[in-house]
Amino acid sequence: MKQYKIIVEKHTDGYIAYPLGLKGVVVGQGNTYEEALSDVKSAIHFHIETFGNEAMEGEPKILEAFVAEAGV
Repeated sequence: MKQYKIIVEKHTDGYIAYPLGLKGVVVGQGNTYEEALSDVKSAIHFHIETFGNEAMEGEPKILEAFVAEAGV
């Protein structure tokens, strides 16, 4: 089992989740955090089954992910 870093965003109408480190667009959504996470995990599984090793990003691997806010 491979581990993925997943971003989960809370919006006024629900949650959106997407993984880091995969080629292509993989998105999950749900009314709750848990629903969005479950949906994106299913989408990741489908994406990898469909595209195989081509779905994987090349090196370097993402070690950590941060969220920052800056006024510009």
